[in-house]
Amino acid sequence: MQRTEEITAKALELVGQDRYKLVMMVSKRADQLSNGAEPLIKADKNKQKFTDIALLEIAEGKIRLDSITDC
Repeated sequence: MQRTEEITAKALELVGQDRYKLVMMVSKRADQLSNGAEPLIKADKNKQKFTDIALLEIAEGKIRLDSITDC
């Protein structure tokens, strides 16, 4: 399993090193997951935090800014 720092660095690359954008994306996606959305990666919502799942989804390119509404 990758370290959080490595995952964050990869996610930051995908959002143009914009930390604000990354935080907004993680927040919005974590909210969607907490409201019943299914993870786009192999993850257990009962064992992992929603923010960790969201960060992984972004780092793996499964989530883009334009795919998250109201962000």
